[in-house]
Amino acid sequence: MKTRKEILDYGMTFPDVYIDTPFHDTNWVLLRYRKNKKAFAWTYEKLGNIWVNVKVAPEWRDFWRRAYDSVVPGYHQNKEHWNSIILDGTVPDKEIKRMIAESYDLISKADRKGV
Repeated sequence: MKTRKEILDYGMTFPDVYIDTPFHDTNWVLLRYRKNKKAFAWTYEKLGNIWVNVKVAPEWRDFWRRAYDSVVPGYHQNKEHWNSIILDGTVPDKEIKRMIAESYDLISKADRKGV
């Protein structure tokens, strides 16, 4: 996965998801969970690549950062709970999809718990 469209298309396969552009800067396109309006994937272009911010459980945060040079602390977000994936072709698609799915699960689980 190297394009924003691939990320957005994959994210839209999850239940109750919509695309949002909440900022005056059209570079930022988010995937949100409809029931609580929380974003689980933030896409933007930076330094010639598309980046995707995903929520991550703290116990997995450093695993992903150590496994791939293109997974870094979340740009413009809480570094403890968010990672950024740089779509430069070095992270396998299945791993990108896994991180997005985990982010969706964390966001949607918060709604199911009533948080």
